[in-house]
Amino acid sequence: MTSSTTHETEPTAESDLDSALVTARRQLERAAAHVDVDPGVIERLKHPTRVSRVSVPLEREDGSVDVFTGYRAQHDDVRGPYKGGLRYHPEVNAEECIGLSMWMTWKCAVMDLPFGGGKGGISVDPKSLTEGETERLTRRFAEELRDDVGPTKDVPAPDMGTDAQTMAWFMDAYSMQQGETIPGVVTGKPPVVGGSYGREEAPGRSTAIATREAIDYEDRNVSDTTVAVQGFGSVGANAARLLEDWGATVVAVSDVNGAIHDPAGLDTHDIPTHDEEPEAVLEQDAPETIANEDVLELDVDVLIPAAVGNVITADNADAIEADIVVEGANGPTTFAADTILEERDITVIPDILANAGGVTVSYFEWLQDINRRQWTLDEVNAELEDKMLAAWADIREEVEKQNLTWRDAAYVVALSRIAEAKAKRGLWP
Repeated sequence: MTSSTTHETEPTAESDLDSALVTARRQLERAAAHVDVDPGVIERLKHPTRVSRVSVPLEREDGSVDVFTGYRAQHDDVRGPYKGGLRYHPEVNAEECIGLSMWMTWKCAVMDLPFGGGKGGISVDPKSLTEGETERLTRRFAEELRDDVGPTKDVPAPDMGTDAQTMAWFMDAYSMQQGETIPGVVTGKPPVVGGSYGREEAPGRSTAIATREAIDYEDRNVSDTTVAVQGFGSVGANAARLLEDWGATVVAVSDVNGAIHDPAGLDTHDIPTHDEEPEAVLEQDAPETIANEDVLELDVDVLIPAAVGNVITADNADAIEADIVVEGANGPTTFAADTILEERDITVIPDILANAGGVTVSYFEWLQDINRRQWTLDEVNAELEDKMLAAWADIREEVEKQNLTWRDAAYVVALSRIAEAKAKRGLWP
């Protein structure tokens, strides 16, 4: 395993579709103009503390051996252990992990959690693996990262291509290496082995809460609101169902193959999520089917991009008809598109607030593991509601005080907390 402190130069993007790292750095620089922070702190936050790159050999079912590359980026730990997901995806690379780890730093600070940002994964197509191969790959990855992770060092969680079972295997492998059961090394586990109730639904629940608060802030009623959701995975489905329960009319949902649209409203509880039945959206009865990307341009009150990053770009930002965009996915809006939406007075609730329910309930899980006491689902949801409303109030204060966008205000809150922690701890040696 190699571990190094990196000072990458910022890549030059040929189009609007910048990498997570480029976007994260641009957002940082923009927000820095609105907060009194030492320039040295801003410069330090442009770079990760450490990036580990490891080789992960895997014996296939036929006896052959493939070697995959794994990464773990640790951005900043001034406020506590690194925290962030592990993803299995063919496009996982060091730059992506660094950018996503930066977003995790801001997200934890926005929610006032005692964590810093981390992110990692393996460059592999999870669909090409059998269950046994996935387990062996995960256990070997845990071995390779053993010196980098731990409940007081770095706490991974599920992400794209991984799930609760993946985290259970990771936790078990790490615990066997350490000679004792250590459930707090990861979060997002099944409740039977130290996981938290409500963890899987949390990013969708927080997205719905942020949507509800944005609707209320603009003096609208949820019951009079139309919503389109791109992506009907865990985040999109849970957000859509909760908003429908609160009275909103969800008129469109999509998966990778396309979308269904009904201006009168869909029954989202009858539509299987991606986890329940992969790629089942188009199999449902609806008056109209449309392309996935067309969901973004529907004439609705609220648009929730909850699938992948870089879907709202300079090419389609002028066609967005929604009054409010709530980012359920990580980085769905490019930097250029964000500027266009601001000029058009479209409210954008940023991902580092909207989908922060995942890391927030991961924090609750971490506390439960440390104290060996499991919370009820009602306790988890009540605590999440409190944390979301507190974060919303902190950001709203900056929006109103400095006339900022919600994204800039969220960064001001995050940077202020990080900068204060760095000032108190100092730079040594």
